[in-house]
Amino acid sequence: MTGTKAIFITGGGSGIGRAVACKFAAEGWFVGLGDISEDGMAGTRALLPAGRCFSVQLDVRDRGQWDDALGAFAEVAGGIDVVFNNAGIPIGGALVDCSPEEIERTLDINLKGVLFGAQAAWPWLKKRAPGSCLLNTASAAGIYGVPGASVYCATKFGVRAITESLDGEWAADGIIVRDLMPGFIETPLLDIAPNRKSNEAIRDRVTTAGLEITPVATVADAAWAAVHGERLHTLVGKTARQASFFARFLPGMIRSRNKASGRPLG
Repeated sequence: MTGTKAIFITGGGSGIGRAVACKFAAEGWFVGLGDISEDGMAGTRALLPAGRCFSVQLDVRDRGQWDDALGAFAEVAGGIDVVFNNAGIPIGGALVDCSPEEIERTLDINLKGVLFGAQAAWPWLKKRAPGSCLLNTASAAGIYGVPGASVYCATKFGVRAITESLDGEWAADGIIVRDLMPGFIETPLLDIAPNRKSNEAIRDRVTTAGLEITPVATVADAAWAAVHGERLHTLVGKTARQASFFARFLPGMIRSRNKASGRPLG
């Protein structure tokens, strides 16, 4: 596969990961998928051109699995131009309703998984520099903290910080670092409960709050633009753009609304 650009995507078995895989494959890239779900990756592979995809079961919480996965992909692809740190899980509801196990799992996947991915990606991206890229999935939840999302916001503020830190740290290596900051995206994650004590799907809460749900293809286009553009943080969707505007220019309004309604900005 020498001469063909290659991207490795975590969470590649569904949602944003699947959409980004399809986008980059359509642009002629060789695609690597990492996910804990073999069935999910099989579904993604079925959408990609034959012979232009590699998949490996990966738990992003396991540092050793990261090295094995990227090494195997690089051997097949001939190198790695982009690592997309995308795997993540949602958690919501009042902090007191979230169990220690749920909190630890979310921190491990959403935050430690990104740090481990960055560590494992660095040697491969350095070989393809300048112009290779680490792309992280942050969130509009990393712009301003909202009620009912303290743990999730903490992880996505963390991903944003990792992006900003490594943007400087890896500049001398010729590696660019970017992140996506989407609002609510049309993926299967919207149809699960925010925590074990809740029986209301995230989608129901979003709809009740009157917030926009962005098509997943929009995120895939944003990922392509982020890898090839100059923006450190790429906002995706109306909710993310609103949050960024109000956090920058009217933070007092967000704070007052948070206290009054207990709901995210809409």
